Amino acid sequence: MAAILSSALGGTAVGATRYLAGRLDPLTIGAIRFGGGFLVLAAVALARRDTWPPMRDWPGAGALGVLFFGLFPVLFNAALVYTTAARGALALSTLPLLTMIAGAVLRVEPPTARKITGVLIAMGGVAIALGTSLASAPQGAWRGDLLMVAAALCMALYNVWSRPFLSRTAPIPFVAFGMGVGAVCLSALVASSGGFARLATFGIPQWIAAGYLAIICGALIFFLWAFALRRAAPTLVAVSVAVNPITASIFGVFFLGEQVSAKLIVGLVAVLSGIAVASGATGLFGSGRREAGARHPVPKPGGYTDTD
Repeated sequence: MAAILSSALGGTAVGATRYLAGRLDPLTIGAIRFGGGFLVLAAVALARRDTWPPMRDWPGAGALGVLFFGLFPVLFNAALVYTTAARGALALSTLPLLTMIAGAVLRVEPPTARKITGVLIAMGGVAIALGTSLASAPQGAWRGDLLMVAAALCMALYNVWSRPFLSRTAPIPFVAFGMGVGAVCLSALVASSGGFARLATFGIPQWIAAGYLAIICGALIFFLWAFALRRAAPTLVAVSVAVNPITASIFGVFFLGEQVSAKLIVGLVAVLSGIAVASGATGLFGSGRREAGARHPVPKPGGYTDTD
């Protein structure tokens, strides 16, 4: 549920980002989002007196921060220069599949028929919901599609590699540490190009949008993501990303006056069904055998449980 809420709120970030895109370049928007998110999470961690990552974890946690909060947004924004938002969303929906492959290769999470089926159903739901928008594409859109898949791969590796660190550190300080490293890298690039000077042109609406990006789309959704990664297998967390483009479409219906299409409804049902299958919330693939174990999961080697 934490991962689904994170992905759902992530869909609303598209609106805030588009609103600020007329005044700021993508790197500056990323620096505001993650820099502000770091300040919020760091303040919460200090107030709660949480334990920060031990010094031996700094290189690894910092590298993950650069990967997820530095390289990922650069690839994500660069992808949308060449391809459409719909094609980009579909390319990003490969995240659970890439996470499953990375988990199998690194021997962190073995793939199962149930998870593979759930991932494919959820990805199909995204394709159905975005069907009309996928028909048109600019010339050379394949470049953007590949960049978005590369961004998804960065996130997939973060999902798999962050698990050991989260076993030693609470989600809030872990995310704050990595987000701070990523924000410093982005801020250095923005400062060198004079991007922060454009903040002087902001009015109250722009600052509200920036605050929403930092607090909700920076601090909250990535805390929820790490919270989920600490408690569930990486693929089960990653499959929730299929909710993101669905939420963005629903946002367009309510706030941008777009029409509700049958494809959107079918896609939403397929996405939720895929998540249910992958998580074992249905009776498919023998998941109905979970009885008392669903309430009191038995830990297995590596920290996972039979409910994963």
